[in-house]
Amino acid sequence: MATALQLLVRSLSPVLDPLSYVFLTLPPSTKLPAALDPLMTFREAEGLTVIAERQAALDNGLTYTFPCRRITLDVHSSLEAVGFMAVVASRLKEFGIPVNPVSGYYHDHCFVPDGREDEALAALHELAHQAREGKLFA
Repeated sequence: MATALQLLVRSLSPVLDPLSYVFLTLPPSTKLPAALDPLMTFREAEGLTVIAERQAALDNGLTYTFPCRRITLDVHSSLEAVGFMAVVASRLKEFGIPVNPVSGYYHDHCFVPDGREDEALAALHELAHQAREGKLFA
């Protein structure tokens, strides 16, 4: 499990998920539809945030926002790694690509707007290439 920022960025291998996802919220007292099968949930005081497949949200008649694609940053980063997602988000910012990052136990994930995934992948591949060539963190 890597914590060193240079090693993390050098080892970065972004992988695009073929599915389209959306973000939605359900009121605190609402039961999550069993057929939704969310990718992620996060409970806040205002409600339950859900990331689910776009088609599942449509099939369940749910209102959603931010149709997006998931890019998994295929490097096993530590939950205590400092600055990794900041470097990734900063690179995407350079291209005007919004990102909603989510950290799982094993990997970090970037949710980018549907239609911008190819640009985001190219930017992240270039970031890793620059790190391997020693052109970052000089």
